[in-house]
Amino acid sequence: MKTRTLGKTGFEVSEIGLGCWQLGNDFGPVEDKEAIAILQTAVEEGIHFFDTADVYGGGLSEQRIGQWRKSLNKSPVIATKVGRSAELYPNGYSKAAVKKSLQASAQRLGVESIDLAQLHCVPRDVLFSGDILAWMEDLKKEGVIKYFGASVEMLDEAMFCCGHTELASLQILFNVFRQDATESLLPLAEKNNVGIIVRLPLASGLLSGKMSLNHAFSERDHRSYNKDGAAFHVGETFNGIPFEKGIELVEALKGKLPEGHNILDVSLRWILDQPQVSSIIAGASRSSQVVRNAAVSSLPPLSKELHALLAEFYREEVREHIRGGI
Repeated sequence: MKTRTLGKTGFEVSEIGLGCWQLGNDFGPVEDKEAIAILQTAVEEGIHFFDTADVYGGGLSEQRIGQWRKSLNKSPVIATKVGRSAELYPNGYSKAAVKKSLQASAQRLGVESIDLAQLHCVPRDVLFSGDILAWMEDLKKEGVIKYFGASVEMLDEAMFCCGHTELASLQILFNVFRQDATESLLPLAEKNNVGIIVRLPLASGLLSGKMSLNHAFSERDHRSYNKDGAAFHVGETFNGIPFEKGIELVEALKGKLPEGHNILDVSLRWILDQPQVSSIIAGASRSSQVVRNAAVSSLPPLSKELHALLAEFYREEVREHIRGGI
């Protein structure tokens, strides 16, 4: 497993991280034993960057990570998020409330100070007012958190946050079916030493190449109840692309890939070929998926010809079908 520097934090993080939303049982039940197995497998595969949030299972994901890390000789880098709990979202934001939420996360994680705290897709008006970023800077000075970043939905939000001098990282939607960040955001992030954390690298599983039109999702899985944006931003599920169209596009892309290229490997490797990316937080509900994702770090970069093919396919076939803006 190769490592990269996570922006201003200076942390050396694994190129492939582990997204821990599923450990909150928000995609369906994951037993404690399996949750620990997933986390332990990640460490065994060289993964030492973990991303969670206070709202994943109402704190369950953080609690599981906190209990597990007690068994480790050396703690990995653990990032969490703040801003979507019922106490804050959508209009309960104050410095005191944010601090209280972060302190509760630290307690669940079993740490004195959180490695990286990220604003969690807070409302646009709250973000653009700038106050909440100033609060995070203050909380960093107070030692509640070591560093702070932002997890955002739209490129203009990312560009705004990237201009804050103390911002250490940005978590964004970015994959072969959502490439626009390569033109504007990534160069700015590199200039400002902001680490890029990529979520939804496989567009909610579409780019795993294993889904079909009759794929069934649990009622608790956002791919069931939010496929058209009924619960939260539509871009967080299947990249904002209608599921049926997404399956069609994946099949079309499979037919264009050179012989011997797997769409999952190509999709993750394409992200790692962007030097501004610090880590990909790929979710996994089974240990075998962790192993599969981790293996991509050792693959060689894609060819220039394949990069050009993927760029053209995105521009000509995919981009127009993304709902909710970019």
